[in-house]
Amino acid sequence: MNLDLFSTGSEPPVELEPGAVFLRGHALPYVDALLPALESVMQAAPLRHMETPGGFRMSAALTNCGTWGWTSDRHGYRYTRHDPQTGLPWPAMPPSFLRLAQDAAGAAGYPGFLPDACLVNRYAPKARMSLHQDKNEQDMSAPIVSVSLGIDAMFLWGGGQRSDPARRVPLQHGDVVVWGGPARLRYHGVLPVAQNHHPRLGAARVNLTFRRAATTT
Repeated sequence: MNLDLFSTGSEPPVELEPGAVFLRGHALPYVDALLPALESVMQAAPLRHMETPGGFRMSAALTNCGTWGWTSDRHGYRYTRHDPQTGLPWPAMPPSFLRLAQDAAGAAGYPGFLPDACLVNRYAPKARMSLHQDKNEQDMSAPIVSVSLGIDAMFLWGGGQRSDPARRVPLQHGDVVVWGGPARLRYHGVLPVAQNHHPRLGAARVNLTFRRAATTT
């Protein structure tokens, strides 16, 4: 099932289901601050293609900022305080990142969100993300805030089981999806990204995913 959300102008939040909200263009006012901060994060902790526990190379390149960073290798999925590639702590979460995450969470009905992890995924054309749950976090009471920048992508919003039908949600530069509560463990993913060009990010889509990984800092 496709969800046609392409429109122009300011749009009210769209409920995908109870607990899950689509915010068209919500990140656009933050972009001028986000992009230089993003460059600083990627310089301190370079993007890399991580390996899944099954030995597959992820098609999207990934890095992190914040107290915790999500990592994957043959030993499994987990959060670490240090970048395994450099041995250094992950870069601090930029203030512009935190402001956007808290603003979007509040607009979706989740006030007081305090993320301690931000995953940065860079999708080149043909990169994808299979249906999965975000379930490595200790704090499941906090929502997930997912920000889309750059070229368009087709977001898959599934159900409580991997085999459930998934609706297709077209994402543009500046769009945000927030989910938590009864929707916190919904399966979601990204179809292979089509060849395209964005005036500020080139032939790439960048996804910022904010999470509360730990119950305490």
